[in-house]
Amino acid sequence: MAAAAPPPPPAPVPEPSMTLEDTDSRNHPLFSRIRLATPADVPHIHKLIHQMAVFEKLTHLFSATESSLAATLFNSPPFTSFTVLLLEVSSSPFAPLHSPSSSPSPYSPVDRVVYLDLPLDDPDRETFASDETHDVTVAGFVLFFPNYSTFLAKPGFYIEDIFVRECYRRKGFGRMLLSAVAKQAVKMGYGRVEWIVLDWNVNAIKFYEEMGAKVLSEWRICRLTGDALDAYGNANI
Repeated sequence: MAAAAPPPPPAPVPEPSMTLEDTDSRNHPLFSRIRLATPADVPHIHKLIHQMAVFEKLTHLFSATESSLAATLFNSPPFTSFTVLLLEVSSSPFAPLHSPSSSPSPYSPVDRVVYLDLPLDDPDRETFASDETHDVTVAGFVLFFPNYSTFLAKPGFYIEDIFVRECYRRKGFGRMLLSAVAKQAVKMGYGRVEWIVLDWNVNAIKFYEEMGAKVLSEWRICRLTGDALDAYGNANI
């Protein structure tokens, strides 16, 4: 009796797929860049400030116009007076920026890639498009200017506004903007960076503390503005 044929070898077990589409959130990269704002960015800056006023419930104090921003923001070299850094995002890598003049730019753009689990839906993408192809979108900004500490005998930076649009929050972009200002302060030998935060914005307070900032609850803001300030125009001093 002939021996039975040996059983066929077991079929190889297919290995689990390791494609990015199946296993990796890197399937959805979001390219980001921080760069110096220019006068051409004023329309976007104006819209960002308005969105910030809405978020802070302070639209009754918002009176800035594109014209007033254009007339006041870009009259001095960056970092010597009012300076705006813009946060831009894109689904594709950024092309190098070219300076309009032969002199080098006073600020080198900061690039970073964020990987998302799902594609990001930006309902205002067209409104904040910053290039002709609409692939680059303005997502936030920080506006700051020099101040001075007599105790340290050093200049510093005061951040007037830092804002990231709602659909881009909790992705590390606020940290990028704040870090960019702090790094520039260190580069210039400045002694500190300061800003204020609304007392009800507990998420922002926690974030700033995690960044290493001290929230000085014993200090109060004093402000002269509007009629109270104008009254001093004809005051006898």
